[in-house]
Formats: sequence, structure tokens, C-alpha cells
Amino acid sequence: MFNQPTKRLLNNTATPDWPEFFARLASQAKDPRLKKYYSTEMVSGDTPLRNVPFVALDFETTGLDPNKDGIVSIGLVPFTLQRIRCRESAHWVINPHQPLGEESVVIHGITHSDVNNAPDLLRILEKVLDALAGKIIVVHYQRIEREFMDRALKKRLNEGIQFPVVDTMAIESAIQYRQSGGFWKRLQGKRPDSVRLGKARQRYGLPAYQPHHALTDALATAELLQAQIAHHFDPDTPLSDIWQ
Repeated sequence: MFNQPTKRLLNNTATPDWPEFFARLASQAKDPRLKKYYSTEMVSGDTPLRNVPFVALDFETTGLDPNKDGIVSIGLVPFTLQRIRCRESAHWVINPHQPLGEESVVIHGITHSDVNNAPDLLRILEKVLDALAGKIIVVHYQRIEREFMDRALKKRLNEGIQFPVVDTMAIESAIQYRQSGGFWKRLQGKRPDSVRLGKARQRYGLPAYQPHHALTDALATAELLQAQIAHHFDPDTPLSDIWQ
């Protein structure tokens, strides 16, 4: 049984009307792949969550600074609230054209030989954008996927990219803040719990997956959103309540 919030969890008043914004971006885009992506029909903000086509997206990178680090792998998994489409999932290792730090290799397990034999992002860009087109992108911490993708395309195409996201970390942070709020809860020492992907999944009884693989983390994010909506939202909630 869901526990529907009495008011919106997220402050997304600055979120654009994404279909309208995409129409504007399509008219401005110079690269044909971006123009095609922006021109694909998208669901409106008043679409019930139960009817939204989502795609979970995750990157592994050489570091955390999009201005100097690069993407080394991309994983994506299409899904709805009712079904995860594993057969339509995809995973790519790509060449960031920069040395891999020892720490990042230890974290994601992708080696220099892996990336040296991998394609540049531009060689797979059309496939990536086709997989994302018409869907609402779901991430766990939007800064990584938004900023790294935008920076990578600016570097290669001299134009970036913008896209709507549903951020499971932002949702979980808001839930934790609400559950630990109030004078008496603070007096009792109630503090927000961790919102890291693995810790958040534990609260919903979801299984533990090995972290830091883009495809596995994308799957983990898809399952987390399904659980968050099942526990905290009416599936008829409009998409505009949670997209950013």
C-alpha cells in the first residue's frame, strides 16, 4: 500500500515543460543525431507514472569532475512501473582518450586495454540517443549523467545536450528528510539515512548487486524507482511531480 505524500516531495518548480522545450532545442540543434533525438515525441508532464516509458541510465567515469574526467562506460535499461525490459538493455565501454587513474580502475574494473580497444562516444552516439529517445531518463544522482554527457558532446560536437530526468537519489533524499523531520523526531536523534544506491535499495528489501558496473547500476536504479513509487506514490501521480 503506497503512502502518498500530502505535497510534492521535490521542489521542481524550475523544471521546464520538457516537450515544449525539446521542440525549441530541435529547432536549434545542428547535429542531425541531436535534432532527431529532440524531435522524437515525448510524454507530457500530466502523464500518470503508470503510463510513462522510462529508461534507467548509468555512467562509469574516470573521475567525478566532468570538466576534466571522461565517460568510460554507459549502461541503460528501459522499463515501466510494471516491467523491466532486460532484453532491450545495452552496455558500451568507450574510449575517454585520457589515462585511467588507478583509483578509478579499482572502482569500476575497466582497464587501459579495455578502453584502448573501445570506440569513441561519437561512434555509438546514434545508438545511445535512439535508446533514450521518447523516454524519461532515470538516474541516481543526476549531476553525473547530465553533466558528463553534456560536456562530452560539447567537446566533440561544439554543442551539448539537455534531457529530463527522474533522480532516485533526489527522491530518496526528500523521503528521508521528511521522515526524519519535525521537532520530536529531531529531539529523539532521528537523522536521515544514507541515500547511496545500495543503502536505498536495502530499505525496500531489494537484493544487493555488485556496484560500479554501468549496466548493473542502471538495473538497480530502475528497480529502486519502481519500489519508491510503489511505497510512496499513487501510480496515477503525474510525471511532472517527479521529473526535473
